[in-house]
Amino acid sequence: MARYWFKPHEYGYGATPVSWEGWALTAATVVIVGIMTVALVSSGRNDVAAVVPYLVVVFGLIAALAFVARRKTDGTWRWRWGREQN
Repeated sequence: MARYWFKPHEYGYGATPVSWEGWALTAATVVIVGIMTVALVSSGRNDVAAVVPYLVVVFGLIAALAFVARRKTDGTWRWRWGREQN
């Protein structure tokens, strides 16, 4: 039996971490983006040469998180309106 890291949201689209692996992946993504943001802001640069690589890496991290979360979710990702009746 596969062990899932995430479960689908009851309302809306996406998933929520339910295992330590899912929480660790989510926390690591948040920490890395936070460190990168602090580094960018403290560098004092706001030109395109500094912001574009930052955005590329951030979007890449978020895409990787979404990819892994989708693969490790118990069920499918789709829009939900709450508890569904069978």
